[in-house]
Amino acid sequence: MENSSALRKQEKSVESKLNELIFLLNNGEINSNGIKFTDKTNIEVGTQLSEPELIAEFKKVDDDELTRLEKLDKIDLILQSNFIDTKVVKSIAIKRYSEFIIQGLIGIVMLTLGFAMIILPSPAYFEMFTIFHFTTNDGFTLMDLISLIVILTGVFLIIKGYFKFAEQY
Repeated sequence: MENSSALRKQEKSVESKLNELIFLLNNGEINSNGIKFTDKTNIEVGTQLSEPELIAEFKKVDDDELTRLEKLDKIDLILQSNFIDTKVVKSIAIKRYSEFIIQGLIGIVMLTLGFAMIILPSPAYFEMFTIFHFTTNDGFTLMDLISLIVILTGVFLIIKGYFKFAEQY
């Protein structure tokens, strides 16, 4: 009994919604452009983007061959569907600065370590073997080669970090 009354209420609710839909379709002005725009906004507003995706979406708007008004509409849709606050912007900026600083510090530490390996004397058992002899007692050793690789890696990290930072700002 209770199920049948609940079922009747659902049927009446569905019928009223269908009647309302039929009324709106008959009396409303519907065209294909309006439907396309509505579908587009529903798709774009429905998705929440992560920070990298959001930045990529803004860059894509800048690269598109659209009029200024279309670009403004697209940016408006992105801003409506994604929450952007000064805290979010600060966190992105702090993350980028910290990446640059950490990469630079690692590069400086590697430079220092490489020069220290070359300058400081090492025990005889640690001086593996000599690759090129300058004199009978001195030459370019494998330890020196490893030190130069460490130095070049440090320089590479510093330069790469600088260009990455300069490209972003």
